[in-house]
Amino acid sequence: MSPRSHAGHAPVSVFALVLALALPAPAKGQTLDRSLVAPAVDSIVASALKDGRAAGMSVAVVRGRDTLVLKGYGKADMELDVPMPADAVYEIGSVTKQFTAAAILQLMEQGKLSLDDELAKYVPAFARAAQPVTLRQLLNHTSGIYEYTKLPFAFHPEVPPPPSYDSLAAILAAMPVDFAPGTRMVYDNSGFYLLGMVVDKVSGEPYWQYIARHVFEPAGMTHSRYCDNETVVKNRAHGYRLAGSSGLTLAPYLDMRWPYSAGALCSTAGDLVAWHRALHGGRILGPAGYKALLATGTLADGTPLRYANGLGFDSAFGHRRIWHGGTIPGFRTQLEYYPDEAVTIAVLVNTLGPVAPQAVARSIGEVLFGKPAARKAAPYRGKLADFVGEYAGVTRAGEMTVTVAVDSTGALMARLPESRPGRLEYLAGNTFAAGDVRLTFRREKGVVTAVVVDNVIGCTVMRRQRGI
Repeated sequence: MSPRSHAGHAPVSVFALVLALALPAPAKGQTLDRSLVAPAVDSIVASALKDGRAAGMSVAVVRGRDTLVLKGYGKADMELDVPMPADAVYEIGSVTKQFTAAAILQLMEQGKLSLDDELAKYVPAFARAAQPVTLRQLLNHTSGIYEYTKLPFAFHPEVPPPPSYDSLAAILAAMPVDFAPGTRMVYDNSGFYLLGMVVDKVSGEPYWQYIARHVFEPAGMTHSRYCDNETVVKNRAHGYRLAGSSGLTLAPYLDMRWPYSAGALCSTAGDLVAWHRALHGGRILGPAGYKALLATGTLADGTPLRYANGLGFDSAFGHRRIWHGGTIPGFRTQLEYYPDEAVTIAVLVNTLGPVAPQAVARSIGEVLFGKPAARKAAPYRGKLADFVGEYAGVTRAGEMTVTVAVDSTGALMARLPESRPGRLEYLAGNTFAAGDVRLTFRREKGVVTAVVVDNVIGCTVMRRQRGI
């Protein structure tokens, strides 16, 4: 249900580079030739789907009120050989989180709750928790509550969900927290599961009904719904996975009561465009709620976050970007919004495997915006050797270590969790970057003692263990 990166999408990026060279992005003030966008997207998707690495895909590319692409590709059903319709319905996984956050913010605007309320006010099981957790901390993944998808019985196709949401809440309340609330940001599905319970309690409506009536309906999302395993849904795409030499196989069964408000919504590419128009156009939240939606906040020690309320905030191609991804058995989604250009890119794939929707979205972004000019950063004037060492902290995967070293060329390198060593680019102050990850080193009395590792969907202070 969470955004993650996968190997195996290099052909998409290479092809997009060729397209970007063939279709140079307009200079500032010029207009992009819209007639060139659809063929470019067709080629990008064809490259992604070649060799049977995914069953199908739906893509929407919209600028303002101008729909540049809204199309289905490949197959919605491999067994019956059904082409993917433009309005195919997909499970969108963790893209669900922004809808859950919007529901909470609506209730806040109605005066029915405060983001600084303690969770125990609405979920009694947490009254016995050792450390209080606020709704704001659930929304920003800073609660420290145990990740329920790591429970050995969770999401197992042969294990039904607990008999009630309260039952799972009681299990989570009894688990020790991974860290003191507010001190770190570790992406956590448990928080949004519990927020669904808050919506139930405060609104007096079941979560699924509240979302349908107060979010989907005003947004005009006529093809969206809470997913379930029984209802026959027109144009619903089947989910697949790539299983090595076996090729595509059916995705394993998942009782949708497991993901709940953290990842159990279904939608279409067109409806996700409608969602952006409604959310950023004032039809879902009032001024106070919308301001709260975009407020990323800080950790307890003042470290700024780049995530809030089911949304990541960063930049791409030199433009501000608001985004989130979703992964659930059989499906992967990437939804991006460029607020200054009113551009939405939605990519939905009905296969869990090497075809990464975020890579497809990035390739489309290169067509729309061009590759950003190389940034001419001033060199770091201090001693890079000051940063060398091992740093330990808690990430999504648990206790992890970051190793920082200087290579033979004199460049600062870092081995981040789940990645190869990468060269760090100097940004400013004591901040460096490796791709989308920022590393900010902290000093106490002139000595480097910690590094803040921030990759938008996780922000952890890692303490220095030793030099190298």
